[in-house]
This record gives sequence, structure tokens and C-alpha cells, in this order.
Amino acid sequence: MSDPHAVTSLEALAALYEAPHPRFLAKVTDRLEATARAFIAASPFCILATTGSRGPHATPRGDAPGFVLPLDDRTLALPDRRGNNRLDALRDVLEDPRVALLFLVPGVGETLRVQGAARITADPALRARFAVEGRAPSTVLLVAVREVYAHCAKSVMRSHLWGDRPRPPGVPSNGQMIAAHTAGGAIDAAQYEAEYQARIRAQIY
Repeated sequence: MSDPHAVTSLEALAALYEAPHPRFLAKVTDRLEATARAFIAASPFCILATTGSRGPHATPRGDAPGFVLPLDDRTLALPDRRGNNRLDALRDVLEDPRVALLFLVPGVGETLRVQGAARITADPALRARFAVEGRAPSTVLLVAVREVYAHCAKSVMRSHLWGDRPRPPGVPSNGQMIAAHTAGGAIDAAQYEAEYQARIRAQIY
């Protein structure tokens, strides 16, 4: 059955939404600076998105906070822990290296989005760095970072995902991440955070 309200063009899509504020377009960086590293270090869970000939996949990845390791400001290392051995994500990477990661921190509304190009390595020395309880991962996924983006807390707030769980100490605020990620560095972190907290509650729906 056809949908008379189907949105099939960029023009039709844009007509249904307000234009994004320039600050939302500017708050993107191409490297893992200090606040992004701190957020990743606090994260025990992320979602890995991949695509291949069998379609897209979104797979969970989790371990102790900091289990995803920045090797430098443009490279992330993600160990592949024991699982069901379907290898959906890894098969996809062999066909199409483009990947995206969504990092979550319990108690924190904001999330961190990272996208880039991945490759798989079985380097024994690198695998050994990720050994837990004497067991090294079979492979490590290396992601060449192309884009880093701090995503606002609205979806987590609407879902009440963390309930009343407090924000862990040391996790950078949204204002700090936005200031670090914004081209030109013209954002005052404290001012942005204060305005953000008021704005997000007023605009949650």
C-alpha cells in the first residue's frame, strides 16, 4: 500500500524540520582530544554499527570502563571479546571499513559518537594489551577516527535510562566536550553548560 505522506526527498524532509542551529553543525572534531578520551575512558559500553553485503548490523560491546583504548588522537582500539562467533561486524568490516561507535556512560545523559574506517588485526602484542584473566581477544578492531561528536542528553532523559543514578565524577560535561569539539574554539564551556541545562529541559519534547 502506498503512503501518500511518504518523505522521499531531501527537500521534503527539510520542510518538516527547523534548520539546525549553527552550533550543532560546528560541534564536530576529527580527533580524540582530551574530553573525548575522558568520556571513552569512563564508558563500559558502546554500540558498534557496521554494514556489509548482508545489510547493516548494530552490535553491543562492553567491558570494564576504558575497554576501548585510544592509541593516539586519531586511532581507537576495540578488543573483540568472546561471543557467539557469528562475526557479523567483523565480516562487515572486511567488506566495508566504514564504522560508527556510540559510547554510553551510566548516569550520564550525553553520548559520544565516533565514526571512521576500521581494520582488523591479530597483532599478538596488541592483543596481549587487552588480556583479561589471562585471556587475550582473538582480534582487535582498529578505527581510524574521522569524526567525533558529543550528542545531547534528550533521548536518555526521555527514556529515563539511568533513573536517578548520579553522574560519575571526572566525566566531562557537555559544555566541556562541545567547547573542545567546536571549530574555532569560540565556545565558553561553563556558559554553554549552564544554558544547555536550561535549554534541554525546556526542549525535551
